[in-house]
Amino acid sequence: MTAEDLDDQYEAFQSIADRATPDKAVQQLRLLRVPEDIIEKIRARHEAEVIKIREMREPNVVYMSGRLTWYTGPREGDRFWPALEKTLRSGSRPWKDDAIRSLDESSTKVVGLLDHPDTDEFRSMGLVLGYVQSGKTANFTAVMAKAADRGYRLFIVLSGIHNGLRRQTQARLARELVQTNPAHWHEVTTVDEDFRPTGNAAAYLTARNQQVLLVVKKNAAVLKKLNKWLASAKDYLRDCPTLVIDDEADQATVGGKVINPLMGELLRAFTKVGYVGYTATPFANLLIDPAMKDDFYPRDFVVSLPAPKGYQGPEVLFGRDPLDGEDVGDIPGGEDMIREIPEDEIAAVRPMSRAAAAEFMPEMTDQLRRSILYFWLATAARRVRGTGVPHSTMLIHTTLQTGIHEDFRIPLGDLRQEAVAALQNDEHDFYAEIEELWAEETSRVRAEDFGEKAVPFDAVLAHLPAVIDESRVVVDNSRSRDRLDYESGPVVAIAVGGNTLSRGLTLEGLVTSYFVRATSAYDTLLQMGRWFGHRAGYADLPRIWMTAELAGWFRHLAVVEAEIRKDIDRYLTEDKNPLTFAVRIRTHPKMLVTAPARMKSAVTAHAAYGGDLVESRYFRTGDDAAPWLRQNEAAAVTLIEAAERHGRQQDGRSLDRQLWRDVSYRDVLRFIDQYRFDERSEEARPELLKQYIRKRVQSGSLESWDIAVIGNSKAGADRWKLPNGRQFGLNSRSRINKVEDPVADIKTLSGPRDAVINLQVPEGFDVTRRSEVDALRQKQRPHAGLILLYPIDPVSASTRQGRFPLLAPHDVVMGAAFVFPKPTTVEDSRVEHEYVSADLSGVYWEEEDPEALQHDDEDDAE
Repeated sequence: MTAEDLDDQYEAFQSIADRATPDKAVQQLRLLRVPEDIIEKIRARHEAEVIKIREMREPNVVYMSGRLTWYTGPREGDRFWPALEKTLRSGSRPWKDDAIRSLDESSTKVVGLLDHPDTDEFRSMGLVLGYVQSGKTANFTAVMAKAADRGYRLFIVLSGIHNGLRRQTQARLARELVQTNPAHWHEVTTVDEDFRPTGNAAAYLTARNQQVLLVVKKNAAVLKKLNKWLASAKDYLRDCPTLVIDDEADQATVGGKVINPLMGELLRAFTKVGYVGYTATPFANLLIDPAMKDDFYPRDFVVSLPAPKGYQGPEVLFGRDPLDGEDVGDIPGGEDMIREIPEDEIAAVRPMSRAAAAEFMPEMTDQLRRSILYFWLATAARRVRGTGVPHSTMLIHTTLQTGIHEDFRIPLGDLRQEAVAALQNDEHDFYAEIEELWAEETSRVRAEDFGEKAVPFDAVLAHLPAVIDESRVVVDNSRSRDRLDYESGPVVAIAVGGNTLSRGLTLEGLVTSYFVRATSAYDTLLQMGRWFGHRAGYADLPRIWMTAELAGWFRHLAVVEAEIRKDIDRYLTEDKNPLTFAVRIRTHPKMLVTAPARMKSAVTAHAAYGGDLVESRYFRTGDDAAPWLRQNEAAAVTLIEAAERHGRQQDGRSLDRQLWRDVSYRDVLRFIDQYRFDERSEEARPELLKQYIRKRVQSGSLESWDIAVIGNSKAGADRWKLPNGRQFGLNSRSRINKVEDPVADIKTLSGPRDAVINLQVPEGFDVTRRSEVDALRQKQRPHAGLILLYPIDPVSASTRQGRFPLLAPHDVVMGAAFVFPKPTTVEDSRVEHEYVSADLSGVYWEEEDPEALQHDDEDDAE
């Protein structure tokens, strides 16, 4: 047989396999009397195609061993995926080739993990982990198109708990799937109406040449009606391959007493059903008990989508701390786009207690005013450029109280009137205010750094009157009839709202956010980040106004996100499957990982410092910081004196560097008791550090420590003097946040050369290569810890862009870094790291309870 003949036979096999399983396709070939050697060649070729899909570098997948990957990608003759691809390429915002290719590959991998629609009986459970505002909807739209091309007939999309997201999802699926093949789709739900029983269910489910689409809220009344409607056609469901897409899969699905059972009933209605949850915040989903057969743990596969090119996520905007094995220099430090709302301003924009909410009236504050003026200026700048989406939106999210949302119309309207009048009357003070604001913002974030062209103030000013004139306040919440409408032309909107704006809903052209909403859970907080996403044509312009504490929380969440994805990557190399892996979710002293009802199956994980560098990065610099700074200096002096008494001083160092060897771990524990890390230093929790050291000591390690003082040897540097007269030059460590912040963030304390001060470094050795330094430490000092002490200049002025003086109210700021050698075994070093939450009894947290939205009348459940 020639290669061309084999191609023809393989094409015949694929045509059969499109509508039957690969095994059934082979049986058909045998009935057609195709020789066995040819069948084996066909099977080998098909398996090679399957392996190619399964082993694509991205997205990363953890799946059940033995699970067959049957889908080999789009084929000639497909209907729905080619139509979707054409729509994406030719829309108002055409997709580029790289984006189409990435979507094609990632959706192909997800479809391949579903069961073949011709399998006699199946129930597959999967989870797709994306990023907030990063294209998850595009992925499941592509998955639906490709599944439809292979024979899936019924598609149910569970689209959050609010009507806004449901409408937006329905409109998009109608535009990208239904309207491109209108003769082959039947929409049971519409943009204007959620599910209502209509017609005979069996009539929809028996039509072989039509796909059926429902987009429904996760609302009790809706799901009860849907389940009843499906039950009326139960005899026809046995042979109806169904795909259930659970958008925002961590919301209401997990742990809910109402929604969870109704969704379970929905899946049990089908003999052939695939369930795929989509979320950017999988904390609740990954804490489900896998042993619960009827729950929603992703027992068959977990897919981790890559961040799209140009995506601005938490670590880009807020920065993050390095994970184990990462070099500090390779980690994003965060863009200078976060503007601080002072704590004393919060009481003017949201009620501080439930009792205060009844009579609360929001006020126009200094930072709220700056954020709105900047929004108008940035919108005008976008019009000068003429690129990106035509819409421009600002988000104001301060509270869940819907009445207060309405009350914001008054101060916002007053500012708009003031701005209009000031421009009409050429008021000098107003012009000076906005010109100074524009100059400051464009100097702090340079357009050229994002591949954009700077827009001068005069060009902005030419468009500003029209922008302010077109600007409208839109109150979008569960009780308002006002809605953001991006379908009727360009929008300039200041959107005021609560959770209807903070879950899944896309705010088109989001430029500015003013955010002080208090919440206590990772998933709730991260989902509120509507500012994450692509900002084509204006990547330099987004700004976020929030408190320093909230910014620190988002930074922590950037670390949590990175660790989850790193765990999934690690499990890929360890031959794990979803039933044998356990993603670790690090805790925070003031936040819950997710709602308590969703954590019932969580267990304590472990923390370990082996091979880590733990250093002070945050230093208090406010008016009340002097006692804190004095205590840290005293702790350092005490440790140095202990090193001089109990350790061995090493000669040969420079005058501004001193090393002592073999200091007792007891002196180190006393230092940890005395020295104060700021609470933002998540890794440096004193109790965990002490537990870890004691655990290692029990196994014969970390009994001895090396202590080093790292001073500044540059001429002219101010000096720090010890009680015995020894002096060290003060290091300069400027901050990356503004001096008004009472806690300075210096980003990096130590350098790679400092960490090898207790090692004999060979000539030409690259101290920046972490793995090689670890190996050298294992050879020379495998059981000795190292503490580096840094006396820091309290002024630490800097001329570098994006850096600001430290300005601490004490003679010296004392930094400390711990360098831990890797243990010889994992078991000798693990420390129990409890799930912790703050005492919330005295704090007014605003949390939306999805269960509270489950009214009998679904029209109330927005």
